[in-house]
Amino acid sequence: MLGNQSSCGIWAPCLTYDKGTFYLIYTDVKSFLGMFKDTHNYLVTAKDIKGPWSEPIYLNSSGFDPSLFHDDSGKKYLVNMIMDHRRWNSKFGGIVLQEYSEEKQCLVGEPKIIFKGTPLGLTEGPHIYKHDDFYYLMTAEGGTEYAHAVTMARSKNLLGPYEVDPCNPVITALHHPNQPIQKAGHGSLTEGHNGKWYMVHLCGRPVGKDRMCILGRETALEEVVWKDGWLRLANGGNSPSETVEIAGVTADSTVPKKYLMEDFEKDTWSIHLQTLRVPLEERASLKERPGYLRLYGKESFTSCFHQSLLAHRQQAFYCEVTTKVDFNPKNFQQMAGLVYYYDSLSYYYLYITEDEIEGKVLSIISNVLGKGTQPIGVGIQIPAEGEVYLRLTTEKEKAYFSYSMDNKTFLQIGETLDATVLSDDFYAPTGHIMFTGAFIGICCQDLSGQGNFADFDYFEYKEI
Repeated sequence: MLGNQSSCGIWAPCLTYDKGTFYLIYTDVKSFLGMFKDTHNYLVTAKDIKGPWSEPIYLNSSGFDPSLFHDDSGKKYLVNMIMDHRRWNSKFGGIVLQEYSEEKQCLVGEPKIIFKGTPLGLTEGPHIYKHDDFYYLMTAEGGTEYAHAVTMARSKNLLGPYEVDPCNPVITALHHPNQPIQKAGHGSLTEGHNGKWYMVHLCGRPVGKDRMCILGRETALEEVVWKDGWLRLANGGNSPSETVEIAGVTADSTVPKKYLMEDFEKDTWSIHLQTLRVPLEERASLKERPGYLRLYGKESFTSCFHQSLLAHRQQAFYCEVTTKVDFNPKNFQQMAGLVYYYDSLSYYYLYITEDEIEGKVLSIISNVLGKGTQPIGVGIQIPAEGEVYLRLTTEKEKAYFSYSMDNKTFLQIGETLDATVLSDDFYAPTGHIMFTGAFIGICCQDLSGQGNFADFDYFEYKEI
């Protein structure tokens, strides 16, 4: 994924299981903005869900959101939406089906468009399920914002024609603006161990008067039932429930607040810490200074290539992230610290650097839609030697940085930050709808190319 634009990369992974094998289908989106989308679809398999997984098998590039259907006949079929770049058509050209040969490890036969969608439009996210005598086609429609929805169609024949559910959409929050769960759409089904059926779907939880979803796209669970040959929400309507009861316990009372303390004492770090696009490889070391993560400074956040960034997704409105860093910059082009990151165009960065007049300083960069500012100027002086504690605290639409020299007294640095700029919704007026949540991470840059490094003692993420 090296070089992929922001909000590209892996889209809509789909996991299925059949006869002892797990199948994972996904899209690697190479380009996103403009007239075209380059969307390469792959399959990996494994006998154990923990791996090892096979090397990727290339399938096609005709569109995104692929899924694999395992028919009773033993045959397997790939479905995905078709991208149509022609300006006189919708970009969403329908749902295409093609047989997959396990023996040949490729698609075989000719692709066939089996569904053009409903009047809601923007038809994507297809899944096929066989239930009783029907093939059911579930799709996402209405777009990924507040009109997002799940729709259903069925047929006695896999190739169609497909009859549209007269009560579509099966789920949407469009007409229920006061619901806490919005943007409900892009669903998939599973049968639970308790014999009940559940839909997993995307959603967003807006905050503030401008209804910004600062946690990005989240995942929700909804109980569903089969009724009169169609799929229906167990709650009797078509709007998402706030809670779902499983085994007599409501979800909101059982989900613990997430906590991670990564002390970098092992030979690898937590899987909950992620890198951009590709692994850090030579840009990081856990051996050079035992008990610390050493990040070697590389390119700026603007780059889609070699960045030294390790981050945790923000998963709650109220959270606190703290790190301890030891960094000795030689010039202003060398920076390291704590970043509140949305994408290459929007982030807040609390960083240590060297100023030729003030010496070692702690400052802030605010970058919103590509417009960068330094709200506290050069910054504040800190000791030339020694470690510094950096912290970010989020409170729904607000966030703020603080620092400490002794891990006891933390002082706020800079003004309170507007967290809503790190949301998909903030991009919508620009005409470029993006798809990512905010991350909080540690990082290091060396724009001089000298490869200076920063040592991080720990990374603590906690929900408060």
